[in-house]
Amino acid sequence: MADTAALNRLLEPEIESLGYRLVRVALIGGKSDPTLQIMAEKPSTRQLDLSDCEVISRRLSETLDRLEAEGSDPIEGSYRLEVSSPGIDRPLTRLADFEDWKGHEARIALAEPLNGRKQFAGEISGAEGDTVRLTGKDGVDYAIPFASIHSAKLLLTDKLIASTAPLSTEGADTIQTVED
Repeated sequence: MADTAALNRLLEPEIESLGYRLVRVALIGGKSDPTLQIMAEKPSTRQLDLSDCEVISRRLSETLDRLEAEGSDPIEGSYRLEVSSPGIDRPLTRLADFEDWKGHEARIALAEPLNGRKQFAGEISGAEGDTVRLTGKDGVDYAIPFASIHSAKLLLTDKLIASTAPLSTEGADTIQTVED
């Protein structure tokens, strides 16, 4: 399997050159059905639409095809490329994400237990240095080393939905009928 950290270093400049920000690179599906999953966002809106996904997908396909032709394909064998928005209940992959999403609820899973726990859920209080701060559902304030986090994601709440509402809902309330 390919090194996702190396893929991240390879693909992030390509995505940034298009004006987007990389959220996550993941290889999913195992050896039987591998998919290179890329999550990105517009820095100004934290969202992507279909045309944004197409632009990113074309650029990354060109880059990966060129590397394969040069004999330096970073992914062994065939795979699918999937480009998407991180969604509302997005993964939190960078330390800055915890500062950006302060005040929202998240679930954090650790690689190794911290004070006997590997799972934490609560309201993000921000980031200080290399530490994520979280007020747990039990009311306790937790300081979690960012390097200890295996995965983290926002939890779907009314507050999150309200803060990530689409920029435009024009046409969402009408139905268009297309005749053949």
